[in-house]
Amino acid sequence: MVHGSGGGHDQGMDWARPLTRQGMRVIAMSRFGYLRTPRPADASPEAQADAHVCLLDALGIGKAAVVGVSAGATSALQMALRHPGRISALVLVVPIAWKPGSVVDSAPPVSDEKDAWLLRLLGSDFLYWTGLQVARDPVFRHVLATPPKLIHAASPQEQTRVHAMAERVLPVSKRALGLRDDTRLGKRLGPLALETIPVPTLVISARDDGFGTYAGAEYTASRIPGARFIGYMDGGHLLVGRDEAVRDAIVDWLRSANPQ
Repeated sequence: MVHGSGGGHDQGMDWARPLTRQGMRVIAMSRFGYLRTPRPADASPEAQADAHVCLLDALGIGKAAVVGVSAGATSALQMALRHPGRISALVLVVPIAWKPGSVVDSAPPVSDEKDAWLLRLLGSDFLYWTGLQVARDPVFRHVLATPPKLIHAASPQEQTRVHAMAERVLPVSKRALGLRDDTRLGKRLGPLALETIPVPTLVISARDDGFGTYAGAEYTASRIPGARFIGYMDGGHLLVGRDEAVRDAIVDWLRSANPQ
């Protein structure tokens, strides 16, 4: 389970806990710069992918399904490219992924000015906590890339889930190094040899994701042989209202790829 921006092993396990109730064993780590995982000089998605494989080695696991969420999808993809023999299935959820310039995105690109504002907010426990207390809707819209109106209209169970995700980012200071890398990640991506990936792949996104993952997700799925794409009209980056359907789709995909 490769967590997204603002995460760590805690976010990864929270996200994947429903899979454990389906009898699946989940391994959740903290990526470079998150919680107690140091950030090395080379913190690229390629280096992170190699570190994921080292983790499997340390645990004595030869092959595993890999789920990458948001910014975590970049190193999950690199695992499939660099170490395909170690992956039984690949799932990319609202992935930060490259797309050709000719592909029209569903969201405007994030400006450098907004990047700088986000980095200030995401570097301070006090500022982020204050934002949650006095301006939670803007935090959902600009930091978590999800339309607040979807959250207000969601079921009590869904509201509890997404508010817990927002609060789980604290202490943000323990995640700041990783967040800084992730905030600018989309501007550093380039094309990948997706057509060479031999791993059964499922890609999921929502058209109104404020980070604009829909176009890149759809393109990625179109280039990986045999991949399946699930695109929702709404849900935002947190896939509000889609949680149960997304988990069911992932469970079905993983079981079909690993019938034993």
